[in-house]
Amino acid sequence: MTAQAGTTTTPAPQRIALLVFPGIRAFDVSVATEVWGADRRDRGVPPFELRRAAADPAVPVPLTGGLTLTPDRPLAWLHDLTPADLVVVPGIEDPDTDVPVPVLDALRRAHADGVPVAALCAGAFVLARAGLLDGRRAVTHWRLAATLAARHPRTTVEPEALHIEDTGVWTSAGTAAGIDLCLHLVRTAHGAETAATIARSMVTAPFRTGTQAQFIERPTPRADRDGDALAAVRAHALAHLDAPHTVASLAARAGMSARSFARHFRATTGTTPARWLTAQRVAAAQKLLERTDHPLPEVARRAGFGSEVTMRQHFAAHLATSPRDYRAAFRHPAGSSPIAR
Repeated sequence: MTAQAGTTTTPAPQRIALLVFPGIRAFDVSVATEVWGADRRDRGVPPFELRRAAADPAVPVPLTGGLTLTPDRPLAWLHDLTPADLVVVPGIEDPDTDVPVPVLDALRRAHADGVPVAALCAGAFVLARAGLLDGRRAVTHWRLAATLAARHPRTTVEPEALHIEDTGVWTSAGTAAGIDLCLHLVRTAHGAETAATIARSMVTAPFRTGTQAQFIERPTPRADRDGDALAAVRAHALAHLDAPHTVASLAARAGMSARSFARHFRATTGTTPARWLTAQRVAAAQKLLERTDHPLPEVARRAGFGSEVTMRQHFAAHLATSPRDYRAAFRHPAGSSPIAR
């Protein structure tokens, strides 16, 4: 739609369908509601239309802890005249939870219609029962990874990742990783600035790469001391992303050998120094592309990629897009609030 002179076109809210049925986790319902259900338009976040869809919306859905949830839409809402833009499946308390057949059918139809489908934690078992994980990579809570792999041998289960996407089907690890995936889905649809604003409101980390390990090693007094040194190194790297950091140079700043630094870095962050640094540079470049008019070579320099070619390669690997296309999709004028596409 083209706006008339002197008018502003308001994008339609992104429609999020949260599937609800007995056995889902209250925490995951709360996460989706906090990310997409709160009105943050005063902070520049676009409006969302979050609906809780159930086989029978007239029947309250029991949750753990004595809670109940009242659905507000039938499953047909997913395929209404204006279909859902995203379908989210909360985690289930028990992998053996009986999932209503209409829910499985709705998932299959949504995926067949090209709608992205995302499952949090053990919600991966629901997608697997619907056949949506056959021939795909997936992740779930580390404690359930072996069970998912054994029950669904056509699924390639990644036991360590925080979240994974495979041809329009998203899965995440347990509990806090569901927050990471929801924010990542916001970032994918609306840009890094919108996701960061929601993260600030939730008082949570705005960005953890999906390839980060699900858990870190148990801290010890020595590990705590090392962690303090590593935190200072990470802060320095973030303040000087344009510098040519290496594992050796970062290790020297921490007063460690390169080998010891790499080992302690992974133990305390769940990822390698190189992956962490690349992820931070991609995030920095996203913000520069959204907020500034700097030419692409200058964005690449400030984010620490060295060249536009290198930045383009990392955008393709991490975001499945190019810096130029990312800017076209998410650029908003300096001083204005970000809006949805």
